[in-house]
Amino acid sequence: MFTLRNVVQPDTLPEAYKILREKKSNTILGGCAWLRMGSQIIHTGVDLTKLGLDYINNCTGHIEIGAMATLRELETHQALQEYCGGVVPQAVSNIIGVQFRNVATAGASVFSRYGFSDLLTILLVLDTEIELYDGGRMGLAEFMDRPRTKDILTKIIIHKTERRAAYQALRNSASDYPVLTAAVSRLGAEWQIAVGARPTKARLALEAAKLLPGGNLTVAVMEQAAQAAAIELPFGDNMRGSAEYRQAMCQVLVKRAIAEVAACK
Repeated sequence: MFTLRNVVQPDTLPEAYKILREKKSNTILGGCAWLRMGSQIIHTGVDLTKLGLDYINNCTGHIEIGAMATLRELETHQALQEYCGGVVPQAVSNIIGVQFRNVATAGASVFSRYGFSDLLTILLVLDTEIELYDGGRMGLAEFMDRPRTKDILTKIIIHKTERRAAYQALRNSASDYPVLTAAVSRLGAEWQIAVGARPTKARLALEAAKLLPGGNLTVAVMEQAAQAAAIELPFGDNMRGSAEYRQAMCQVLVKRAIAEVAACK
């Protein structure tokens, strides 16, 4: 459990950012669901409740998700259920339980780049951008590769395209953290493959995706791409599985996801 010495609820983003930067141990408070797993001492917790970031907007050409929107809201929102076969709600639907998803926020899951994040894995293969208060707007993959900075994620933007996507996750039990996650998408001849819970943060398997052609796929090609993803990405050990187990399961999950996307009309 974390220790919190002070809490502030700023009325504006500039005020929130100023307080966040004042001291190294100052931290943004989302739903505090994930924060409870740590043991850090927080000098000042910056609560974003008053900033109006708890929204999901279905806009022309894209879907905007405010940083304080909960995972449960992502799961139940009509626009997300209708986009891309409801792959985003599917990805978050098995995270712990409904009560937990009613608290955990999308912004915290993305900004913190948690290795076990189901949401990050699926967002990586969609046409996703994020917007930071100070850092501005950028692609999610670019954000994932940047060093951590003191900033505030304000929104997630999913651009609506004709992309088809599939999500797969392996868990030891239905509501446990994932042992491994995988997502695959296709837009025309372009494929994307992402693998998360390795147990480190989700990453794109760029070279493996290049092995997938724009036309019809054979089982052999699917297996080749899945094997390439397992070789391209590094895996590690934790209490839920070994590196060797994750590497073997990567081939299974990626192949399943490719086959699912290939079958989409």
